[in-house]
Amino acid sequence: MTVSFIRRIAAPKKALTTAALVAATAGVALGSAPAHAATGTSAAGAKAIARQMIQDDAQFNAFSNIIQRESNWNVSATNASSGAYGLVQALPASKMASAGADWKNNPKTQIKWGLDYMESRYGSPVGAWKFWQANGWY
Repeated sequence: MTVSFIRRIAAPKKALTTAALVAATAGVALGSAPAHAATGTSAAGAKAIARQMIQDDAQFNAFSNIIQRESNWNVSATNASSGAYGLVQALPASKMASAGADWKNNPKTQIKWGLDYMESRYGSPVGAWKFWQANGWY
């Protein structure tokens, strides 16, 4: 008698949970993709912003190679051991504040800071990429 009572309660609860999960999943899938694309916080969005900022193909390819390896184009990538943060893995992360107050989540700000860093330290993204290839970091 107790078993049948539990089954009657569990079956509708499971059906509601499944329906809620399906609805939530559909809502998230439909709602989040356009928002990411609009803000540029997706990997593709960040890469598109970088492409607009870096007109020279060789410089863009060098920059892209570094970012792909450092953060996989994840604007909030964080190195758990060092604390390096963002697309360019700045250390300390707060250095990027010099490029803008929105450095924590704005790919354009992070890219600007990264380009300035590469220019000042290595002469260009190509120079930074050559160093990265020789050392595994930049």
